[in-house]
Parts: sequence; C-alpha cells; structure tokens
Amino acid sequence: MTGKNPSIRVVPLTGADLKPVLPALAKLRITVFRDFPYLYDGSLAYEEDYLAKFAASPGAICVAAYDSDTIVGASTGAPMAEHASEFGAPFVAKGYDIAKLFYCSESVLLKSHRGHGLGHAFFDHRETHARALGGFTHTTFSSVVRPPDHPLRPANYQPLDAFWTKRGYAKAEGIVAAFSWKDIEQPVETEKQMQFWIKAL
Repeated sequence: MTGKNPSIRVVPLTGADLKPVLPALAKLRITVFRDFPYLYDGSLAYEEDYLAKFAASPGAICVAAYDSDTIVGASTGAPMAEHASEFGAPFVAKGYDIAKLFYCSESVLLKSHRGHGLGHAFFDHRETHARALGGFTHTTFSSVVRPPDHPLRPANYQPLDAFWTKRGYAKAEGIVAAFSWKDIEQPVETEKQMQFWIKAL
C-alpha cells in the first residue's frame, strides 16, 4: 500500500504472474496515453501484440497498482537487450553496452489516483528488480518530445522533468529514438522523437 492512500496496494509481478494483468494493462495504456503529451490513438489489437512480446521477456516486471481489485495504474520494465532493437540502437551508437541497461518502459496511472506517491513506488520497484537481476549499471526510460506551442497542450500541463530529476535521472544527451504512432485527431501515423533519461544504479 502507499502512505497517502491505504486503499491502494502496489504489487510487483514477474514471470507467469504477468499474463493475467495484460488485458487491464492494455486498456490502461490506451486510456492514459490518449492524453497529452502522447496523444496516442491506440488499439487493443496492437496493445495485445506489444504486451505479449513484453511479457515474454525473462527479465520483465509489471508493477501494478490496485484499488480494491481494480488495476488503476501500472509500470513496466525489462532488460534493454530484451526490447526491440530500436530502443537500444541510440545507446549502441553512443558506445553503451545495452546488456548493462535496464529499460523502465512505461508508467500509466488514472487521473483519479494521482498524487498518492505511486510514481515513486513504480520507480522503486523497477530499480529494485533491476538490482536483483544483477549485471545492470544503469536504468533508463524515454519520454516523447512535444513543442511547447503544441495545439493540444493543456494550459495547466506540467511536465515531469522535475520529478524525474528528483529520482536521480538526467537527460541522456544525444540519445534520442524515433517512433511512430497515430495521434488522436490525425489520419495517419507520424514519427515522434523520444528523449532518453538515464540513472546510474
């Protein structure tokens, strides 16, 4: 559970325990990533395929946040070497050994349950998992780059840079990947820049 809301419990899941939560995780990703800055117009078919590959990773973890029996948030991670090559390629180009990188892939949390310290719990569990697996020198994640004047940027939008910095992460200068997805209100997929952040374990 978290200190701010005793009804919420956080459970780290690995191995065979991952599969039962994948349908709920797929729906969460579609819901949460629809908001700025991702603006993701997702489909269950894509999510099911993506998450099946994630769950097949021997080092994968999903940190699930439950309110009673309902999953209201989740955070995923796996060794970088077990992700698609597009994730590791920018690091290889900069001379990193991706076998020593643990990728904290995504965190999704319903708006109704934010502000209870779950962001810290998500990072704590993934970093603990990376240390327990052994052999990793750094944890990393990526965030989408959007222009400050994007037309769908909410007036009250607060980027998470300060939170990530407080967690000990810094932008990995020059390490950027390009990924494509379909934005809401757009007819086709377009390429986005994803800035990586990194922290020494």
